[in-house]
Amino acid sequence: MNRDTICIHGGYTPGNGEPRNIPIVQSTTFRYATGEAMGALFDLEASGYFYTRLQNPTNDRVAAKICALEGGTAAMLTSSGQAANFYAVFNIASCGDHVVASSAIYGGTFNLFAVTMKRMGIDFTFVSPDCSEEELEAAFRPNTKAVFGESVANPALSVLDIERFAKAAHAHGVPLIVDNTFPTPVNCRPFEFGADIVTHSTTKYMDGHANAVGGAIVDSGKFDWTKYPDKFPGLCTPDESYHGVTYTERFGLAGAFITKATAQLMRDFGSIPSPQNAYYLNIGLETLSLRMARHCANALAVAKYLKNHPKVAWVRHPGLEGDPDYALAQKYMPKGSCGVVSFGVKGGREAASKFMAGLELASIATHVADAKTCVLHPASTTHRQMSDAELEAAGVSPDLVRFSVGIEDIEDILADVEKALAAV
Repeated sequence: MNRDTICIHGGYTPGNGEPRNIPIVQSTTFRYATGEAMGALFDLEASGYFYTRLQNPTNDRVAAKICALEGGTAAMLTSSGQAANFYAVFNIASCGDHVVASSAIYGGTFNLFAVTMKRMGIDFTFVSPDCSEEELEAAFRPNTKAVFGESVANPALSVLDIERFAKAAHAHGVPLIVDNTFPTPVNCRPFEFGADIVTHSTTKYMDGHANAVGGAIVDSGKFDWTKYPDKFPGLCTPDESYHGVTYTERFGLAGAFITKATAQLMRDFGSIPSPQNAYYLNIGLETLSLRMARHCANALAVAKYLKNHPKVAWVRHPGLEGDPDYALAQKYMPKGSCGVVSFGVKGGREAASKFMAGLELASIATHVADAKTCVLHPASTTHRQMSDAELEAAGVSPDLVRFSVGIEDIEDILADVEKALAAV
């Protein structure tokens, strides 16, 4: 099936007389006739469900749809995008290990890596997405376990050169993890360019209506963990907490990473989405391809308008001709990138605040990437924990306004922007 069709039919095929929509299995537990049958599940010798903290049929069907959209071999849902990024990295990196990450990433992810996971003993080296080959090579260490980046950075909107970062990661025997939240698999499929693991904040475009927080991890099944058993012992040596199962032997390259993340991390941290939230997510996925086309068209129209406005200092949008990453965007996401535009109002932070206060259709909200147009000043909100140097590295200037363009009529959106700018 093509991606537009997968959005509707992927992950679930009802049988004769079965529900046409993915059913909500709102149950914490599942009944078995014998203790031996349940024991086989605990030993990972049989597939099935016994406790929703690990897995649930509703969640797995929605995860299967996202897996199909990305072209992966296995996937799982998490309760948030933050949980997805944490699990994806922590599944292969632990105390004493090191990760290379793009500096142009969401502020919450930067804080997760630079503060919280650092306290867990994992070091991160941040490099600019447009760093030189020498700078990228120098970032690796003998204990590096992964490379992480965002396909389109939030809110800097820089585009990751996926092939380049994948080549560097693979040269050092580690996988490339790409957060593909902003373009979604409708517009960008990182696996086709060498990425190994993809994460999502499904809270954004995938849900699309600000209804349910969630996340997802998808494995390409292509990275050969068994070539580096000393580097990835968690996947290549027996797990004593599951009676000595070796994930790569039992589940192969196609299933080892996600099975381990479920069996260990979901078991111990429990960041599972409710089946009800997974159901909401699936409703959003069904119209994802339609909405992304509208988001991208509207955002490009807003970017072109802002570029020619005398009160606007600068504009960033990957689909805008003349954007520093326009060529990369055309390579990795020729159908469109996302519905977000970042720009600076002449007059700096004070002018940006005045512009935002003058908006009526667009709302000031922490959220981004849903049907309704919203706006935020990242330096004083989502990225306020970062120093000036860290903000600069992340591509977040003090005057940056993140404008998430919704799917309203473009004339109404532009009229709202024009009125707000006139008041600055």
